[in-house]
Amino acid sequence: MAARFEEIIENFGFLDDWEDRYRYLIELGKDLPPLNADEMNEETRVKGCASQVWVIPSVERSGAEPILSFRGQSDAHIVKGLVALTVALYSGHTASDILAIDALDLFRSIGLAEHLTPQRSNGVRSMIERIRQDAKHALPPKP
Repeated sequence: MAARFEEIIENFGFLDDWEDRYRYLIELGKDLPPLNADEMNEETRVKGCASQVWVIPSVERSGAEPILSFRGQSDAHIVKGLVALTVALYSGHTASDILAIDALDLFRSIGLAEHLTPQRSNGVRSMIERIRQDAKHALPPKP
């Protein structure tokens, strides 16, 4: 796992109360770099989220397998935090590694899954699926 994600999970462990964890998620979201207005378009928008969510992949192809990084943004405070958490989890990994990561299991392990509304849970699943699709598209075609 990426160091940033491990740091976030460790910080989650120090917070006993879910209100504190929500505040921490909101703080994570505030740290997301802003996207330019032209980057927030239909192509980068994650479908299936009740809030507006945009995820932008970048692919580095200098090695044997592409490495992806992601930037994202949302118009809702807690959702921004979920974007930050998801971007931290997946950024810096190869496309194959991204496809092997079980984000929902990791989110369950920190208790996040049972503390999200069904709408937010669906949005997180949509964001994860979008990132997985980006990873699939980055893989070289099979001969």
